Amino acid sequence: MILPAGVASEARLLLIGRALRAFTDGFVAILLPAYLLALGLGQWEVGFLSTATLLGSALLTLAVGHWGHRFHQRQLLLAAAALMTLTGLLLAGLSGFWPLLLVAFVGTMNPSSGDVSVFLPLEHARLAEAAHGDTRTTLFARYSLIGALCAAVGALATGVPDWLGSFGIDRLVALRGMFVLYGATGLAIFMLYCQLPEPQAHERAAPPTPLGPSRGIVIKLAALFSLDAFAGGLLVSTLLALWLFERYGLSLAAAGSFFFWAGLLTAASQLAAPWVAKRIGLLNTMVFTHIPANLCLILAALAPSLAWALAFLLLRSLLSQMDVPTRSAFVMAVVTPAERAAAASFTAVPRSLAAAASPAIGGALFAAGWLAVPLLACGVLKIVYDLAIWQAFRRVKPQQ
Repeated sequence: MILPAGVASEARLLLIGRALRAFTDGFVAILLPAYLLALGLGQWEVGFLSTATLLGSALLTLAVGHWGHRFHQRQLLLAAAALMTLTGLLLAGLSGFWPLLLVAFVGTMNPSSGDVSVFLPLEHARLAEAAHGDTRTTLFARYSLIGALCAAVGALATGVPDWLGSFGIDRLVALRGMFVLYGATGLAIFMLYCQLPEPQAHERAAPPTPLGPSRGIVIKLAALFSLDAFAGGLLVSTLLALWLFERYGLSLAAAGSFFFWAGLLTAASQLAAPWVAKRIGLLNTMVFTHIPANLCLILAALAPSLAWALAFLLLRSLLSQMDVPTRSAFVMAVVTPAERAAAASFTAVPRSLAAAASPAIGGALFAAGWLAVPLLACGVLKIVYDLAIWQAFRRVKPQQ
């Protein structure tokens, strides 16, 4: 993929920033339940704190979608990086449930396997300007691929607290150190995004516009994405890790290894996504790879042993995220260029709000001993979403 020199330089900065965030998300999502349990909290609190995290991210993203066009995206990205730094340091320094809940609500922590932070619509809007047509799909695939690979490497870092424990370092202290690392990464991203170009005079005079001609399409997409997100929220990575801890007694290191291999398979699927989309279309790629993935999730919930459960979950990882770059490219392709920033935010916000409601439900179901129910409900609801979005948009032709 060849881009103009100036555009390629900006895209490179955004891709590096995505890599750094994905690395920290890879270990934070898995360590979070272990950290909260080490602090004396329970399964219900894990789910509730995950809900607060997603709800806060949704409201912040909504604010960006509504008022963000008044500011240049560089300024907003720098503010998000500063908030990430504060989030990590406060999580490492606090112990009580309510202070942690507040930090989770206003901060940037990501308990899911995908990116649900305020960074996402801002980076998507800038990347969308860097390419067109199939090249744009490839750029989004590269963005998702880098995220998946770095999240996989980050998952391996979940074994660091146990490794430090072998040298006599208290486990809780080691867990806090990982959140300090999260905050330090936010500072590194802030320094990185300081290199993004300053807004030019014409950009200040004509910022991105709110939704207009594409409002109906965006509303329909947002509603469907919300169903998918609600289902996914029942089994965010934090809760999947909790499920593995509680049902099979998996250690942090073993869970990290599983999420590493799952991340590599996810990365492979995202690498294949542009090739598949070029041949069968963006929408068909979104739907016809997602349905088998969700069937695998249902089978994992019903698996008779750990080996079978992990096998179905790994097979799911090979397919379940192929819709991520194609979905992003599809949204950018069915709205006008001036509406892209607003469309990215307004499709992300309902998705985040819907996802915010379900982790607390999943945590409550785990606490009640119904360990299989969140997985089953997630798989069934996602299949309903797949069929609904295909029916609604199968005749829509994306722009270039």
